[in-house]
Amino acid sequence: QVQLVESGGGLVQPGGSLRLSCATSGFTFSAYVMNWYRKPLGKERELVATISSPTGSTAYADSVKGRFTISRDNAKNTLYLQMNNLKPEDTAMYYCNADRKGVMIYWGQGTQVTVSS
Repeated sequence: QVQLVESGGGLVQPGGSLRLSCATSGFTFSAYVMNWYRKPLGKERELVATISSPTGSTAYADSVKGRFTISRDNAKNTLYLQMNNLKPEDTAMYYCNADRKGVMIYWGQGTQVTVSS
């Protein structure tokens, strides 16, 4: 059974930091491109960051470049998103996504991030 379980979300003040984790099981983690998406309330879903395997090459949305860092631990089957200098516009539900050539795609249930003073 495929599982992607996000954690680490919460309420943080502007300028603060959070680290999201996505623990996975049931598929060959190292064979998948892993992504973080987010969906603000009432808005479209947005691709935030992506990381390949095994090279670990990364890409980011312009809105988070220089503030967010995506990483993965293939030995632990876990994906991470370090978020620094958070802004109110980062408030959204954050989702972990596993994608193998656009054919096999899995999603987590999401974790809420709220940036507010």
